[in-house]
Amino acid sequence: MPDSFDEDEFDPLDTDEQSSSSPDSASPHRDPDAEIDDTPTIACTRCGREWDLGYELDDLGIGNQAIEQFALDHKRHTGHYPDGVAPWLADCRHCPEGVERLSEEAARRWAQTHARHTRHAVDIGRANDDESSIVDAPDE
Repeated sequence: MPDSFDEDEFDPLDTDEQSSSSPDSASPHRDPDAEIDDTPTIACTRCGREWDLGYELDDLGIGNQAIEQFALDHKRHTGHYPDGVAPWLADCRHCPEGVERLSEEAARRWAQTHARHTRHAVDIGRANDDESSIVDAPDE
């Protein structure tokens, strides 16, 4: 253990005390000047593939919606969502209308609009969950 503390050499994640004291040993740590690849990835076990979302981020420029857009595109082209994506379902109890949305807010907005215009009750729930809630028509 060194007698003095040099914050330039201190690495709280370094558990190998000899690696910081031996100049000959190769550093297991990354070069701080190296570019970080923090491109998100998404996988689908049904397809047996994994994709990075560089196209959605760089070419399409959709930023925070990259995962959602990829999931929607994947569903459109394959008929199923990638791993970890379960849509919200809003189904009318009286007619065949319904929607599938990736955010609860969007499904609830559709349900409220449908209930308001048709006076039909709408069930809202997650595709992989047995629990649901009901949106009723507002009292007017």
